[in-house]
Amino acid sequence: MSDAASTLGTLPLARPASAVAARRSPRLGHAAAYGLVGPAFVLMLLMLLGPLLGVIALSFTDYQLGAPSLGWIGLANYQEMFADKVFWISLANTLTYVVIVVPGAVALGLGVALLIQSGAGLRGFYRMVYFLPVMATLIAMAIVWEFMLHPQFGLVNGLLRSVGLPAHGWLQDRNTALFSLCVIGIWQALGFNMVLFLAGLVSIPKSLYDAAEIDGAGSAWSRFRLVTWPLLGPVTVFVVVITGIRSFQVFDTVHVLTKGGPSKSTEVLIHTMYMEGFEFFRSGYAAALTVVFLVFVLALTLVKARLAARQVHT
Repeated sequence: MSDAASTLGTLPLARPASAVAARRSPRLGHAAAYGLVGPAFVLMLLMLLGPLLGVIALSFTDYQLGAPSLGWIGLANYQEMFADKVFWISLANTLTYVVIVVPGAVALGLGVALLIQSGAGLRGFYRMVYFLPVMATLIAMAIVWEFMLHPQFGLVNGLLRSVGLPAHGWLQDRNTALFSLCVIGIWQALGFNMVLFLAGLVSIPKSLYDAAEIDGAGSAWSRFRLVTWPLLGPVTVFVVVITGIRSFQVFDTVHVLTKGGPSKSTEVLIHTMYMEGFEFFRSGYAAALTVVFLVFVLALTLVKARLAARQVHT
């Protein structure tokens, strides 16, 4: 019995037939790999690349929503776009929104994360409070902000009257409407950025702070400048890029609160696309706006990522 067991122990283990066949035939292994990748590739083609190519092709036509036919007009939509004053106003407003919201949301998100991380208790409570705007429906929150900024009975103007300052129509004044939307955007993005920065802060070893303190970095600012900020570089790059992309996609608050007014002072690119495509039914022109929007966002994202990555690794 022992001899039989020892004999069986010396025999090579049988390999699965599929593994043997794949080893003997590399083509069969490649076919199996392509078969596994195929469904994901087809899904990506149908859900991402297909619609993108369709939008690009549609931008060269005069198609109107619901029309039975369309005609090829080449670059006419793009020529009309670059000659349209509304396009340049919406582009300038979008850039202004991004320039204000991205630094504000990133800086405040980092500040709140540092305060929560340095606190001794109630961390979970503060995380929940600051993350509530992210979980809440933005349209519902926009309606709440509309009441808060109401010129007659809004909470903001009520606080101003209580300290002797005059009330103001924040969303009705073209000089303050866009900045009011920027404040709402910062408030909405702050919680998400806070969570990302908290994840980065938790990953920093405490021994680095102890070593910095031994080397003479006794103040909190010195430890932040020498340890925290350099090690948060990759997280900061990610937060800046994500916040920038989400800022370029601002639409809900504009559509609910201002409709692009007053006098186009809050008109942004996505709202212009919506108006052209679903209010004026100019689908070809809206597709051209979409293509320019996607190219602009992609280019700006690549530039920011490259510059930020270079700063991180220097």
